[in-house]
Amino acid sequence: MSPAAVVQTVTHSGLRGRGGAAFPTGAKWKTVLDTDADRKYVVCNADEGDSGTFADRLVMEGDPFALIEGMTIAAFAVSATKGYIYVRSEYPHAIAILEAAIQTARNAGYLGVDVLGSGKQFDLEVRKGAGAYICGEETALLESLEGNRGIVRARPPLPAVRGLFNQPTIVNNVLSFTSVPVILHRGAEFYRDFGMGRSRGTIAIQLAGNIKHGGLIEKAFGVTLREVLYEYGGGTASGRPIKAVQVGGPLGAYLPERHWDTPLDYEAFSAIGAVLGHGGIVVHDDSANLGRLARYAMEFCAVESCGKCTPCRIGSTRGVEVIDKIIGSNGGMQQIELLRDLCDTMVHGSLCAMGSMTPLPVLSALDHFPNDFRRNDAACDIEKRTL
Repeated sequence: MSPAAVVQTVTHSGLRGRGGAAFPTGAKWKTVLDTDADRKYVVCNADEGDSGTFADRLVMEGDPFALIEGMTIAAFAVSATKGYIYVRSEYPHAIAILEAAIQTARNAGYLGVDVLGSGKQFDLEVRKGAGAYICGEETALLESLEGNRGIVRARPPLPAVRGLFNQPTIVNNVLSFTSVPVILHRGAEFYRDFGMGRSRGTIAIQLAGNIKHGGLIEKAFGVTLREVLYEYGGGTASGRPIKAVQVGGPLGAYLPERHWDTPLDYEAFSAIGAVLGHGGIVVHDDSANLGRLARYAMEFCAVESCGKCTPCRIGSTRGVEVIDKIIGSNGGMQQIELLRDLCDTMVHGSLCAMGSMTPLPVLSALDHFPNDFRRNDAACDIEKRTL
């Protein structure tokens, strides 16, 4: 197959980025293919930092050659010669396995200056992450790979045009790359046969939190949240009723029961103000306090923000203060309006998803669980920490 044919096959399969953004993979690859440059790169984002996610780790530890093969196919498709796997520092076992697998592939001729005698050059290197959540954002990741502090870049230009070392770069996550060998082997139509709407193929669903049977399952897009929670998860580990489910990591919305029949589909979730993200699902029973969890979301953003843009850096800090006032004053409407206004500024003014998505868990908690923002145990906890 020609490089253009490989890109066309991936495009026709309907594969979208599994890291959370859900951008069409084929479109990203075609941009890199069509951009002239002296050198091109392939980068795997394995900085799996979302709460309740572990699919990337299990794939890297269980089948590292699938990732190596997927990245090699991507390199052939766009004429890249060098690839990097950026793995979070908390995954030492995955890093060791990947390094051993890369050496095995290199010894067998699948990587190096002359891949399988084809005259094509491609090699891989594992890089340990910087220990910051923001480095999971692709431009901050590229800054970190270059040896700089992980700070988000303004876009455009996109990484596909000017990425690593200002060269055209494919940036996909582990699950995206490991889907590629299946697509090339079985055909684009085989992959498109799974899923619904514009969400084609399968999704790796990671069940965590207060769930009886946690773990990793793979299903075609379209399965409902309720099916996942009860048919696979078996309900809560505590035996108490499920109150809220957070999908898509720490920046995902908290969903009440009336949304559990929503199919796992990017557009369906967007329609209810939620995100699928990396497929992580964290379950909370009826003892959870959503006011406290909303405060945690803002606090998490304040701690993990790269600090480049004001809405994210300052907005999250002010968000914690406002939520404290809401809880302390028994849900004063003036402070609630201020919080909503602050969230609107963060959504529309932040440079990246860190700031623009932090309001999702906050607003969803405020909309679906307003009673949890009244003065309660959360307020007492805040007062104790202050004293």
